[in-house]
Amino acid sequence: MATHATGDGGIPPRDAAQRGLKRVMTLGGAYGTRNYTVKDLRDCKGKRVLTETLPFSVEEAAAAEAAGIDTMKVRFDPKRPELAAAIRKAAPNTFMSFSVPLVAAATEAEAVRIGYQAMELGADGIMCQWSPRFVAAAAEAGIPIEGHAGLVPRKSTWTGGLRAVGKTIDEALWVFEEIKKLEAAGAWAVEVEVIPAELLAEISRRTTLLTSSIGAGGGGDIQFLFADDILGNTGPPYPRHTKQYRDMYRMKQEMQAERIAGFREFIADVRSGAFPAPEHVVKAPAGLIDAFLAKVEEKG
Repeated sequence: MATHATGDGGIPPRDAAQRGLKRVMTLGGAYGTRNYTVKDLRDCKGKRVLTETLPFSVEEAAAAEAAGIDTMKVRFDPKRPELAAAIRKAAPNTFMSFSVPLVAAATEAEAVRIGYQAMELGADGIMCQWSPRFVAAAAEAGIPIEGHAGLVPRKSTWTGGLRAVGKTIDEALWVFEEIKKLEAAGAWAVEVEVIPAELLAEISRRTTLLTSSIGAGGGGDIQFLFADDILGNTGPPYPRHTKQYRDMYRMKQEMQAERIAGFREFIADVRSGAFPAPEHVVKAPAGLIDAFLAKVEEKG
């Protein structure tokens, strides 16, 4: 069948192989090509640090893929899946996990259903803040699951608010135990947020999970940073663990100032009679208006 010949990006098998892409079939039954599979990523553990971002638009996703980012996460709303689907389409060859809402699943069955919904849209896995029980149910159903440990913002009331976690021996052991629970539940990776860098390095050596570090130093298997932070989409103050490689916020402010200036000039031209000028209008052929007025007067 023709659908077997190309991937989501329309790449023939031979060209895909030359570009180092793997042919895959998604859990939803669609053929595609990816830079990594779960197996490939697991084989990278301890060998090199991978890069990861979370784009918020199709333009950011396409740019991240063109730049060669290793993996992406995408926020996925089961009730409004259109943006996640569009981002998947914009970066068809990059391994992509859909980040599912914590409160979207209240039972193991709902966790599996949401996971399947994400996978049907082309996700290569899902990232969640679910309990090990929900993780185990989804993993048993064949869904690659990435968990979340350390500072989990939506659960931050349990760890004293939005602050670094793991700076005491009790907290450090708790973070390690949470990661081992996710490992036992069948997860393949874990996002580890805002813990001491040295602690993540030691934990990463002691788990089979790929550790995705955000604000937890360079000791993980994946270095994760939001596209908003990489591109400088928002103004200061910036989180300590981020770095801005571009200043899109300043550029957007300059663009907005240009928009305002353009509208003001348009208003001024209309009020002064400078717009429309002769070059902006259609000139009536000779005699048309006289003929028109004569006809109107006849009818009047």
